[in-house]
Amino acid sequence: GRPGAICITNLHKKEFYLVEIVVHGFNDGPFFFPANTWIHTRNDNPQSRIIFSNQVRWKASIFTITNPRWLKNIRQDVLLSLRGNGKGERKKFEMIYDYALYNDLGNPDTDPDLARPVLGGSKRPYPRRCRTGRPPTKSDPSAESRVEKPHPVYVPRDETFEEIKQNSFSAGALKALFHNLIPALMAALSSSDSQFECFSDIDRLYKDGLLIKSEEQTVTQKLLLPTVLGNFLSMGEKLMKYDIPSIISRDRFSWLRDNEFARQILAGVNPVDIQRLREFPIRSKLDPETYGSPESAITKECLEHELNGMSLQEAMDNDRLFIIDYHDILLPYVKKINSLKGRKMYASRTVLFHTRSGILRPIAIELSLPPTPSASRKRVYTHGHDATTNWIWKLAKAHACTNDAGVHQLVNHWLRTHAAMEPYIIATHRQLSSMHPIFVLLHPHMRYTLEINALARQSLINGGGIIENCFSPGKYSMELSSAAYKSLWRFDMEALPADLIRSRYYSDDSSVTSDVELQAWWDEIKNEGHPDKRNEPWWPNLNTKEDLIRILTIMVWTASGQHAAINFGQYPFGGYMPNRPTLMKKLIPQEDEPEYEKFLLNPQYMFLSSLPSQLQATQIMAVQDALSTHSPDEEYLGQVIESHAHWTNDRHIASCFEKFSARLEDIEEIINRRNKDFYLKNRSGAGVPPYELLLPSSGPGVTGRGIPNSISI
Repeated sequence: GRPGAICITNLHKKEFYLVEIVVHGFNDGPFFFPANTWIHTRNDNPQSRIIFSNQVRWKASIFTITNPRWLKNIRQDVLLSLRGNGKGERKKFEMIYDYALYNDLGNPDTDPDLARPVLGGSKRPYPRRCRTGRPPTKSDPSAESRVEKPHPVYVPRDETFEEIKQNSFSAGALKALFHNLIPALMAALSSSDSQFECFSDIDRLYKDGLLIKSEEQTVTQKLLLPTVLGNFLSMGEKLMKYDIPSIISRDRFSWLRDNEFARQILAGVNPVDIQRLREFPIRSKLDPETYGSPESAITKECLEHELNGMSLQEAMDNDRLFIIDYHDILLPYVKKINSLKGRKMYASRTVLFHTRSGILRPIAIELSLPPTPSASRKRVYTHGHDATTNWIWKLAKAHACTNDAGVHQLVNHWLRTHAAMEPYIIATHRQLSSMHPIFVLLHPHMRYTLEINALARQSLINGGGIIENCFSPGKYSMELSSAAYKSLWRFDMEALPADLIRSRYYSDDSSVTSDVELQAWWDEIKNEGHPDKRNEPWWPNLNTKEDLIRILTIMVWTASGQHAAINFGQYPFGGYMPNRPTLMKKLIPQEDEPEYEKFLLNPQYMFLSSLPSQLQATQIMAVQDALSTHSPDEEYLGQVIESHAHWTNDRHIASCFEKFSARLEDIEEIINRRNKDFYLKNRSGAGVPPYELLLPSSGPGVTGRGIPNSISI
């Protein structure tokens, strides 16, 4: 007969990595059993592993396998083993996928100031993460004890990667960054940490570098690292130089211009928050008893003064007014954040005007503080023609950029891609057999996301981590992310139009509803992966082929295009701190304040002293550099690597994939052609970087382009 599965028992003392098994001797050619999995030693776990053939067929009507019934039973047994029993601490060799709250971000046993609230539940809703089962902390039984660097956090064995090709994975570089470079930067700068006093101080990071001494001499030089990190690790003492970010590589002063500020809202690293201004006056939805009058301080007269003779209504009717509104998501946190040392922020609104010449221009920025009993504390800033007004306008733009940087990192980047994808991945492994066609479709888009997320919880978003130290919200960063999940996140609003996937295996709608594995998968995503949102009315049904297309489109887009668009431009745009500061240390000085006189005497120093310190800037620049780096073995959308060459033996499916790949090549040509169109002024012109973030292909390194299949960095 035809083999449907192979049972493997590892009698060696160590695990090994199995790529595939090929069985020859059949009239119609060899049978392939794609594996790409670690096979544990029997010393760790006596249970054998099962590898399924890629030639197993599914009946479109009832979605059961045409092979003998015993194969269906084996498939269910494998899924049960992957789910585990929800008990005990997970071990490195295990392949168990389960859910847990975000209760591992704080470390109260080390320092009470590092205690952080649990995310997940009615008070602070959040997606679920992969369960590790570590014991609770001594001081807080609701918090899970932490595994600190350099020790790894558990993820299911096949989700880890460094042991396979340690010299080529971006996350290996990220680990080296956290374990080596960041401590060295802190040692070198913490005792004399100071502000940048002039712009030349910032330029020296790219021209002269920082003198850093490394105690680590054992890190392999073969590891693909961002340039800055590679230089640092190559010798014991080094002038560590940063690459010049693309935002200033063509035009050093472009970041000062209003049109570049606006251009980056469309073509920069966070292009997802701009909206058409649909209603005026602009109103808040926050409780007026707590946050004062809901009406914005931006008036009709203020806007019409900037509309070149056009009325406000005419501008709105012709879709020429746009807004980035962070007022409601930020205002509840402003008072708490401003009480932190070295943090000062506002809740912001930015209104932009699309001019008749095709340029997008900021025309008003509203910055708000929590109201007092006697004042609303909302101020509106516009660009001016005198020196003082121009410098205040620069400070207002810097505060708006800081808010954009925080929302980008905590909401659009971490929450909407990394955190939202994790439950999809866990449910896929728990409910869909590896031979299920939807598992096969999603598998490339799940690569290494759990490992990256575990590393982020260990060193990036944790209490006292890089994000808290270098971004405005500080210790309230993840609480703000939870608030955004509660008020803003909707599964059905997370994708481009559903035109990326077409039905293949399902002959009619009844084949969707009768697929037991598929229905269990969708139920688990809602009820266990995102349980705090389980009762929302916007969850799509899964009753038809169109429903399935819509759901899969959202998942594939989130893992590929969405993450690429908001991740790989982090260093090209954020590597020059004045362009996109991650925090501000001072409020804008007012005329009746002592700081105002100092501002008039030296506005440049006032501007630079409001930005992150040298230590904060160099830390976040190093992290952005690592996060923006593609590894040499990156798997890009529309490509199939050699080790997955036998992912399907269905020629119809392979042909459809080839057409999709060809379409991506066409899209790349379209983007390149548009970048050369002189009439598209937001993507071409003197010193203007071309828009490349969604070009599908890329080489290794910091390229500012390329769409990987998955969130692998």
